[in-house]
Amino acid sequence: MSDAGSDEFDDEHSKLGEYEGDRNEAGERHGVGKAVLPNGDVYQGQYENGKRQGQLSETVLSHRGRIASRSGARYIGDYYQNMKHGQGTFYYPDGSRYEGSWVEGLRQGHGVYTYPNGDKYDGEWLHHMRHGQGIYHYHQTGSKYKGSWVNGKMESAGEYIHSNHRYKGNFVNNNPSGPGKYVFDIGCEQHGEYHQAEKDRAEGEWGELASTALLKWIPKCITGLTLWTPGRDTSEQPLGLL
Repeated sequence: MSDAGSDEFDDEHSKLGEYEGDRNEAGERHGVGKAVLPNGDVYQGQYENGKRQGQLSETVLSHRGRIASRSGARYIGDYYQNMKHGQGTFYYPDGSRYEGSWVEGLRQGHGVYTYPNGDKYDGEWLHHMRHGQGIYHYHQTGSKYKGSWVNGKMESAGEYIHSNHRYKGNFVNNNPSGPGKYVFDIGCEQHGEYHQAEKDRAEGEWGELASTALLKWIPKCITGLTLWTPGRDTSEQPLGLL
C-alpha cells in the first residue's frame, strides 16, 4: 500500500491571497494569523517574520498551525521556517492519515500511517518512507509484519504473524528470502528456506506489500521450539518433514 500521498500546499505568500492577523514593524506576518490562498486552501496559526512557525505547547495551542485544502487534505501540527517540523497530523484526500514526527516537511522519526483500507503502519520513517523498525497491520486478515524496513520495503530480519502461527526469517525486497522457520502455536516449528523462482504474480500470502517474485518454500525438518538467529538455520531435534 502506497504512503506517498501529496501533502504540500501552495505558498500562502502569494499576493493574490488573503491574510488576517498580526504583523511586525516590517509589515511581515508575525504572530497569530489566518491566510486564505487563491486556490481556497487555508492556514491558521502562528507566524514568525513572515513564515509559518510554532512549536506544540500544551498550554498555548494557538502555537500550532492548521492548514486545510479544498481537495480534502488537512494538516494540524508544528511548523518551522514554513515547513512541517515537529509533531503533527496530516489528513490526505484519499482518507488516509499520518500522525507523528516531521523533519523539514517530510515524515521522519516515529509515526503511524493509517491507510484508506484500514491497514496501519506503526514505526520509524526516513524521508517520507518506512525505514527502521516497524509493524504493518493488515486490517482485512488481522495478520501483521514486524521487523526491519529499508527505503519503504521489508528488508533483513522480520516476522510475519498470523492468528495461529508465524514466520520468522530474513526478507529481501518485501519477500522472505533464504533460511527461516514457521512457528506454530501447537508447540513445534518447521525449518526450511525460501527460494525465488521465475517471475510471476505472487498470490496474496504476503499481502499488498509483496512483489511479483514467485516464491517457493523448501521444508527441511520439524523441531520443538528453538531459538532463532537471523540468517542462520537452527534446525535441532528433527522430527521429520510435514
